[in-house]
Amino acid sequence: MRSTPHQSPRKRRRLGTGARAAPAVLTAGLLTAGLLSGPAASARPEPEPSLTTMSVKSPPGGANVRVLIFHGSAAPGDESPLVNAGIEAIERIGLSGPVDQRFKVEATDDASVFTDGTRLGRFNAIVFLTGGGDVLDPEQEAGLEAYMEAGGGFVGIHDAARAEPYSAWFTGLIGARPASASPADVQRATVEAGDRLHPATRDLPVQWKRPDRWLNWVKNPSGTVHTVARVRESTYRPGTGAAGWDHPVSWCRDYDGGRSFYTGMGGTVSSYDETDFRAHLRGALLWTTRLVRADCKATIDGNYRAERLTKPNQPGRNDQIGEPHGLVTAPDGRVFYIGRGGADSSQPVITDWNDPDIGKGRGEIHVYDPRTGQVTLAGALTVFGNKGGGDELVKVEEGLLGIELDPRFEENGWVYLHYTPHSGIDRETRTAKRRVSRFTLDRATDRLDPGSEKVLLEWPVQIHSCCHAGGGMAWDSRGNLYIATGDNNSSRFSDGYSGNNPEPAYKGVSFADARRTAGNTNNLNGKILRIHPEPDGTYTLPEGNLFTGEETDEGGGKTRGEIYVMGVRNPARIFVDKTTDVLYAGWVGPDASAPSPVWGPAKYDTFAVITEAGNRGWPYCMGNKQPYRDRNLPDPSKPLGWYDCDRPRNESPNNDGLVNLPPVTGNNIWYSPQGGGPDFPRDAAGIPSYRLEDAAYRLPWLKGGGQAAMNGPVYRRAAVTPGSDVAWPAYWDGKWFIGDFYDADQPRNAVLMDPRTQGDGGLPVHSESLKKIVPVGNDGIKNLMDWKFGPDGALYVLDYGRGFFTSDAKSALWRVTYTGGGPTPAAGQLARGAQS
Repeated sequence: MRSTPHQSPRKRRRLGTGARAAPAVLTAGLLTAGLLSGPAASARPEPEPSLTTMSVKSPPGGANVRVLIFHGSAAPGDESPLVNAGIEAIERIGLSGPVDQRFKVEATDDASVFTDGTRLGRFNAIVFLTGGGDVLDPEQEAGLEAYMEAGGGFVGIHDAARAEPYSAWFTGLIGARPASASPADVQRATVEAGDRLHPATRDLPVQWKRPDRWLNWVKNPSGTVHTVARVRESTYRPGTGAAGWDHPVSWCRDYDGGRSFYTGMGGTVSSYDETDFRAHLRGALLWTTRLVRADCKATIDGNYRAERLTKPNQPGRNDQIGEPHGLVTAPDGRVFYIGRGGADSSQPVITDWNDPDIGKGRGEIHVYDPRTGQVTLAGALTVFGNKGGGDELVKVEEGLLGIELDPRFEENGWVYLHYTPHSGIDRETRTAKRRVSRFTLDRATDRLDPGSEKVLLEWPVQIHSCCHAGGGMAWDSRGNLYIATGDNNSSRFSDGYSGNNPEPAYKGVSFADARRTAGNTNNLNGKILRIHPEPDGTYTLPEGNLFTGEETDEGGGKTRGEIYVMGVRNPARIFVDKTTDVLYAGWVGPDASAPSPVWGPAKYDTFAVITEAGNRGWPYCMGNKQPYRDRNLPDPSKPLGWYDCDRPRNESPNNDGLVNLPPVTGNNIWYSPQGGGPDFPRDAAGIPSYRLEDAAYRLPWLKGGGQAAMNGPVYRRAAVTPGSDVAWPAYWDGKWFIGDFYDADQPRNAVLMDPRTQGDGGLPVHSESLKKIVPVGNDGIKNLMDWKFGPDGALYVLDYGRGFFTSDAKSALWRVTYTGGGPTPAAGQLARGAQS
């Protein structure tokens, strides 16, 4: 309790003159032993809250907005200087800003206010600026509970999380309890203000660097509260109670009829002098006082519902789903999804090259209609893609690989398919023709008309060896079609490092040298192509691709004008954000489990934000321009020089394109079995050490192992059909969804990029896990194959199933919907009427 009046910008009305007598007496020893760091086994039993007959106006407060600051404390000795600093800051906040967002402030350390319903009902929000401890008796706590039930607002700051240590209800109000192992010293750290819409964070820097006393938590509240900001533990010393990469520091939620906001910041006097911290508190107070509405539900796991939409296939029939490989949503809400061509386990698989039916499969197109809940088979193509699993020289990843709908699909019914027709294979040379074709859907029968095929683009692939077919497609806002192709290369013969062994070949065609494909300016494999389909079934080349196809360099005839991005290994999924026309892609890396000082980086699965045409490095460089070692004939086992990522050269005997290649652009996200964003010290020539013990992990929120990157969408709330009651909230707007086929340590996250740096390999500035929203596990979406938002704003997801090169009972289409409702308070309960 202060012994002298506090001087402030205006006279503050004090509601009491002293601390209440009721709190239990706690010794300093108990306090420092961690009693106030969360419920303790040695603490007295939690008292039963006494019933109160107190009535509080609902909702509390009115247009003459008032905020009550309660600063009672059970700690002995003088009042913390944080109290004066906090009161002064909140008073300044209340007196500043737009006139219609100002409010009055009163402060007290007298807890009897919580048993006076008339007095309590005058306040729109209550701020706990306490030093912790058992500051309310049961009747007073019941009064605070009645206040919240009436629709009141609550803001807790820093040590407020140590108040009422025996109360489960207060724990719920705060959201989490500080751990006793929280560091005591002031440290400078980076706060990620990941909610770009909430008034408490929308005007803050996304990466907010500031000093404070950082609290650890007894139990991480993520998923039970809506986190608006996290502190990045890699930027300070969190101590033994560290939470890891997901360390919430400010959060909110609708609680027990009211609105609760808590920040773990504000542990230093200087915090309250910071413009940004006061802006943070202002936003919290605007919401809790009912001056503005905000969404504090968007990241609470329980506000989402994941449901399986398709049933298991009937025996011997793919009546619901084929071997899942991609999906697209139509403007009317229907979901078109494809099966690559792997047979049901009951069907025969032919692997004998002497048999004309080798690898013959059915690439199927199914359609789910949300209006009826029914699945129909729209069509099937005879593809090369059914050889089962096994060795690299047996299995195959060709087949029906991608699907897109024409931008004017509702008018013309055009469907684009990326596939490998069985009719185009040459068993003698073990090559095939891959193509992108346009088909017409007969809207009277909902069937694909096989006679309507228009072949837009066709190119050769080797089929002697697996793998890496890619397959994803996407449109931009200008009607350009992007087509992802894999490097058509074996994973073997290079010890899991750069796929650059020029020696293995069949009938003169290399199948282990990605310099023939991904690193070749004259080959369409290992690329992201960009074309502009025309109504007559042809295509033109848009400006701004990597090449025009008419370059005269090195004698001419060594480039393809369809190439937008070169140097990608296996980009199964791509996405174009039509709001910005930025391309998002992910691709699978090689197989080396650890880096090698001789050969280079380990397997890196990669995600990239691509803002312009360029070279993404494979098979010369990976990650943030980490080079591989060259090899060549006559002895590919002998390491040669390191590739130069700024001036790469293709000196493979299998190259028919340019020798001098475009410089490599660094990628935004890469991960290995050891962790996310591995990086190493570099020597004077810029070559990383590649010693595992030297690695620093720049992206601690993800990790690989078995890994297969599955790029996802960028959510745009404005694209949702008006009136949808299942749409994900606007909180996710602009966030990029990245995932992995596997569901253990591998990523399933939403990340936020910085538009200023994303095109040059800038790292994400914020990430959050989706694993409890898009559920993992054998009975969830364990093996993520594709995911896209529909026009209803729900997320549609393909689970591949539990086998490989086939479908099974777990192969399914899922939908994840939002059930949490809109922002609060209700528009009719705003303190000063509707917001403009």
